[in-house]
Amino acid sequence: MGAVIMHNVVSVDGFIADHDDGVGPLHDWYFSGDTRLTETGADAGHDGRAEGGGFKLSRVSAAYVQPMWESIGVIVMGRTQFDLVNGWEGRQPTGDHVVVVSHRPKPEGWHPEASYHFVDGVEAAIEKAQELAGDRVVAVSAGEAGGQILAAGLVDEVAMDVVPVVFGSGKRFFGSFDGQQLLEDPHVVVQGNRVLHLRFKVRRS
Repeated sequence: MGAVIMHNVVSVDGFIADHDDGVGPLHDWYFSGDTRLTETGADAGHDGRAEGGGFKLSRVSAAYVQPMWESIGVIVMGRTQFDLVNGWEGRQPTGDHVVVVSHRPKPEGWHPEASYHFVDGVEAAIEKAQELAGDRVVAVSAGEAGGQILAAGLVDEVAMDVVPVVFGSGKRFFGSFDGQQLLEDPHVVVQGNRVLHLRFKVRRS
């Protein structure tokens, strides 16, 4: 069974967006390099700037991101993010499936060809994602759903792409999670251009 990795781009003070879901400069590094990512399903990022042009990263960031994305079998996201990006119009950035944590079903008539699964509850969502992923990684988007999955003890690893900007307030990486969770020392530390890639395994008690 593949690892469950909670991941997102984040400001140095721990926010993944402002209160209006704007990402500001958080994703600039995806489009400011000279190395294009290959074999990704979607061309548009959170703010849509990659549409038609694809992701172009620095060489160092691309060498980190490409194999990570290729390891992903399933993306797990909350309903808020799904609605915000309209599920990337059924063409997820990577992986073969998307599991959406939602009390509401898939919108009627929405991209029937897309392998998107709407599941009520975080435990059921991770169970479904692991079933679909097999030995590949389950990538959990940070935010409210991600925080709930961490609180349920279902996250194996936390991956953060830290961008040198202070938001001051906004949507938190761990959502409304207010518990305490120890992580191991980072086993991945990669300095990119205007981004620091970090990965921490979750410490089990």
